[in-house]
Amino acid sequence: MRRRRALGIAGALAAPQALLRAQPARPADKVPRIGYLSNGSPVTHAHLLEAFRLGMRELGWRDGQNVAIDYRFAEGQVERLAALAAQLVAERVDLMVAVPTAAAVAARKATASIPIVAISVGDPVRLGLAVSLAHPGANLTGLAFSVEHASITKALQLFKEAIPTMLRVAVLSNPRNPGQPDAVADIAKAGRALGLELQFLQAGSAAEIDLAFAAMLRERTTALFVSPDSLFILHRARLAALAARHRVPSMHGVRENVDAGAMLSYGPSVAAQARRAAAYVDKVLKGARPGDLPIEQPTTFELVINLKTARALGITMPKSLLLRADEVIE
Repeated sequence: MRRRRALGIAGALAAPQALLRAQPARPADKVPRIGYLSNGSPVTHAHLLEAFRLGMRELGWRDGQNVAIDYRFAEGQVERLAALAAQLVAERVDLMVAVPTAAAVAARKATASIPIVAISVGDPVRLGLAVSLAHPGANLTGLAFSVEHASITKALQLFKEAIPTMLRVAVLSNPRNPGQPDAVADIAKAGRALGLELQFLQAGSAAEIDLAFAAMLRERTTALFVSPDSLFILHRARLAALAARHRVPSMHGVRENVDAGAMLSYGPSVAAQARRAAAYVDKVLKGARPGDLPIEQPTTFELVINLKTARALGITMPKSLLLRADEVIE
């Protein structure tokens, strides 16, 4: 693996011990409880959990000592999120952390009073989760994945740059993710601007991913663009295996898919956002109102190229793209 820049999970999570802050002062008899709500699983999203825990430790919060964290995972089944969020509300947690969009929407529907820190949520204003980014105005704050899906449309442009002859692309989205309709609309707009013919496919489960590939192959579509979604992170190995078996180059919104064998990704680091979310939790536990904390937009985006996969597919990656890549996996 050749690294263009010190990015990735290991780099994002490293922090010297000297930076650890003093343990926050809390009443001895009051240990705040955090409900962590995720659409992923504790195995496939372990790096995000560790990033969040590291961020908390850096600020002096240690699970089981001066804070208690209750975890709820939907395992990619979006329909379970409402019940899981209701459980956390019933248990009277002091704060909820929700990752990503579907979990944030479920948490917001479950409570209008318990503070919520969202991680990698889709455009929060368009989803009705916040009045504005600067002043969310309700009980939710945190970090947006890509406002107006700018990184997603940029990813499609980079995909076209990687394969200049590409004319037809399948777009895979999760219909159970409330943020996907807006994302798909933005992808369609970007596709028209690039002169691409797009085949829209949906998958809300592992079995439906297989069906989507079958539909793509029936139409002889030879390239795949995957809209960012926790389900597709959960099943990243399956997606990479199917793409390799059918010799389909793919572009994703998160690097986790490229680490699993996909060809390209472009987007913010979800692990870095999970670590950064601890700062929001810290502020809220110390008395800040979520509605007064601006929702943070990503400022750094990673272009990751799996050159080994590209070569296996017979694709010559343009030098101009390789030079701009943040990481090249060889």
